Amino acid sequence: MRIVKCTDSTIKEIKENMLKRSPSSYGEYEKTVADIVENVRTKGDEALFDYTERFDHCKIDTDSILVTKEEVDAAFSSLDPELVETMRRSAENIRIFHEKQLRQSFFATKEDGSILGQRILPLERAGVYVPGGKAAYPSSVLMNVIPAKVAGVSEIIMCTPPGKDGKVYAGTLAAAAIAGVDKIYKVGGAQAIAAMAFGTASIPKVDKITGPGNIFVALAKKAVFGFVSIDSVAGPSEILVLTDETANPRYAAADLLSQAEHDELASAILVTTSEEVANAVSAEVDGFLKTLSRAEIIQKSLDQYGYILVTENLDQACEVANAIASEHLEILTKDPFSTMTKIKNAGAIFLGEYSSEPLGDYFAGPYQIEPTNGTARFFSPLSVDDFIKKSSVICYSQAALRRDHIDIERFAKSEGLTAHANSVAVRFENE
Repeated sequence: MRIVKCTDSTIKEIKENMLKRSPSSYGEYEKTVADIVENVRTKGDEALFDYTERFDHCKIDTDSILVTKEEVDAAFSSLDPELVETMRRSAENIRIFHEKQLRQSFFATKEDGSILGQRILPLERAGVYVPGGKAAYPSSVLMNVIPAKVAGVSEIIMCTPPGKDGKVYAGTLAAAAIAGVDKIYKVGGAQAIAAMAFGTASIPKVDKITGPGNIFVALAKKAVFGFVSIDSVAGPSEILVLTDETANPRYAAADLLSQAEHDELASAILVTTSEEVANAVSAEVDGFLKTLSRAEIIQKSLDQYGYILVTENLDQACEVANAIASEHLEILTKDPFSTMTKIKNAGAIFLGEYSSEPLGDYFAGPYQIEPTNGTARFFSPLSVDDFIKKSSVICYSQAALRRDHIDIERFAKSEGLTAHANSVAVRFENE
């Protein structure tokens, strides 16, 4: 991996380079995606079936688009029972973590008779997108669906592309059943996003769409935002490992590669206060690349978006981490909890040498779906909050409004909104 001294120009170069991976940087695909979305919106199932045959080389119709119970049962039978049990344990960890996020509606009553509060309700229907083929990740099914279930969403549907044989990856089906998906549809790509956003004869319209996908899926989610809610327009995976001189270089190298193997656009960055650690990590990376199955993908990722930055001290290292605002941040320092207090921007934070990033991807319970491309500065990971809606509740008594009506009328008139002022004043016109 390339090793560079940390400077303002270095950080600027890295941030600009990483932004090239953003879905917003792929404008040449937007017209294609817009056409697909509009075609599905206007033609419904007809367009959906046509795109599935064209892109996935699989014929589906109204009778075969929905995954059957028999297909789910067959998926369970084909999987290693120990893997199924692992998914069940993971699901339980995720559920327990997210249940701690639940919030209740509240109402506050004052002596003057006024009542102010907030009503919290779950969304009625959520749609989850799950990639297929080489990017089939059952773990993402659990991470997307279970927060929605905990929030109390009434119905959860899932779209995932079929193989040429018309089947869906067995692990995806098993994870969906374990997580509690209500219906699974054999459709993928931008066309699946459009179908969930607008509804077709086969697929119902949802209130929110979540889940990872390729550039076409990301741009489709961007295109339908406003018609439905979405989790985010996510970019490729990324990790930043922050270390001092006490870090184990072999652990740091292994953790960097765990994200670089996702695809050629993934980013893996080491920020360290130690030149010795920098050199050792680079050597360990070279050694691992000789044995890992996705070495070619990893190498391309590292060549384009991999860096080892050497800083003057730990404060500068933390400043760099905050500037990059990585999706995943590992802290491998002598006192990781103390270091964490200096971190403001990160999707998920992993503390200590036994908290490697895949722990979050698969098993611990917290989110797998975090903000990318520096958006951790203002976005949060997917959570129960993404599947609820809030309504303000206001109830004033006559006495309470009498006390405040002059102030309200004055404020409204100052903005030239006399009808607003009159709406309040009319209630006291006889006094």
